[in-house]
Amino acid sequence: MNAAPPPQRSPFLGLLPWPERRAIAEALRTETIGGLVLLAAAVIALIWANSPLGDVYQQIRDFHFGIPALGLDLSVGHWTADGLLAVFFLVAGIELKRELVVGELRTPATAALPVVAALCGMAVPAALYALTATAGGGSLDGWAVPMATDIAFALAVLAVISTHLPAALRAFLLTLAVVDDLGAILIIAIFFTSDLNFWALGGAFAGLAVFYLLQRFRVRGWWWYVPLGIATWALMYNSGVHATVAGVAMGLILRTTTDKGEDASPGARTSHLLHPFSAGVAVPLFALFAAGVTISGDALGKVFTTPEPLGVVIGLVLGKVAGIFLGTYLAARYTRARLNPDLAWADVLGLSVLAGIGFTVALLIGELAFPAGETGEHVKAAVLIGSVTAALLAALLLRRRNRTYRRLYEEETADADADGIPDIYQRTAAPTSGTGG
Repeated sequence: MNAAPPPQRSPFLGLLPWPERRAIAEALRTETIGGLVLLAAAVIALIWANSPLGDVYQQIRDFHFGIPALGLDLSVGHWTADGLLAVFFLVAGIELKRELVVGELRTPATAALPVVAALCGMAVPAALYALTATAGGGSLDGWAVPMATDIAFALAVLAVISTHLPAALRAFLLTLAVVDDLGAILIIAIFFTSDLNFWALGGAFAGLAVFYLLQRFRVRGWWWYVPLGIATWALMYNSGVHATVAGVAMGLILRTTTDKGEDASPGARTSHLLHPFSAGVAVPLFALFAAGVTISGDALGKVFTTPEPLGVVIGLVLGKVAGIFLGTYLAARYTRARLNPDLAWADVLGLSVLAGIGFTVALLIGELAFPAGETGEHVKAAVLIGSVTAALLAALLLRRRNRTYRRLYEEETADADADGIPDIYQRTAAPTSGTGG
């Protein structure tokens, strides 16, 4: 009797299915442009804060306006962190919902590798921060700062170094960042919640319930959703829970599948409208008023001699690499996944280093963990130094393999018959495996 053939091992970082690749490409195109704007905003913030006009920068950042009667008298810096970043997390919530429903996270088999890699990429940096802070007698409050990956900043680095990273590697990076964002919002909601106002929190949940019912009964029209969304955000802010939680909650509620006769789902339409604003305006404005730290020899020295900022640098530069690379390797080793033969584990290592760029969410969590004082400024400087260091190391690693990436990119995009679909998707028995295991 013939023995049963061994189960076929699915390729990891193989060719993406065509619909998935189109959706990923649209999201990454906007993030890349937004990332370049983000880089410019961060540079402007640093130059402005360290120029003779540094006092003007601080006055503008600390200027208050709003509606005090509604508990919304905030500084410019807080409006960007609590208000504009809610739009960023709304878009992140939509992307997470899409991944869960129709993307790489829809089945346990495809979700295993990126989820394990992302979880390890959050746990190891937090552990290294805790070890560093404990050894130096520092505060453990910043344990979550080095946990998140900034996808826009990472893609901007790829654009600057002109690497032709294959679509599967970019999709894997995006999936890591999406899971990171979910982890970050859970951490913010659980660990950085101030004294709760249960009336306001109940009102916010009621608003989310109405939002769900509107989606459930297929109610259309922005005039329903925009006022409801703003009211829910304001109630969430006043409840003591960070206001960005309202954004990601609404993103997760929005439907990402199409009904009969629909060209696009509500989630896709909302993301299409808000993604350019989020990537090109909301996140850069947050960076403009969050990245303006004073840089001096003494301040830079404190980053490497004070336990809290040193823990952030170690978490971003070493923790992210160790967590993501080892998590990916072990997940692939103990599942039926096999690495795409056109790639090498050195490519996963380069991507793991690139994921050490933790700019936007790291700065946000740093502000929440250390709301005032020198430690908070030093932690911000540590986020900048750690992210830039990770970017430079990733550029060196990924540029070394760019010849291979260019070949794969050309194979993936060749369209000899000019029908809008790459030829590789029209070959008989063309592979259609995603990035998961």
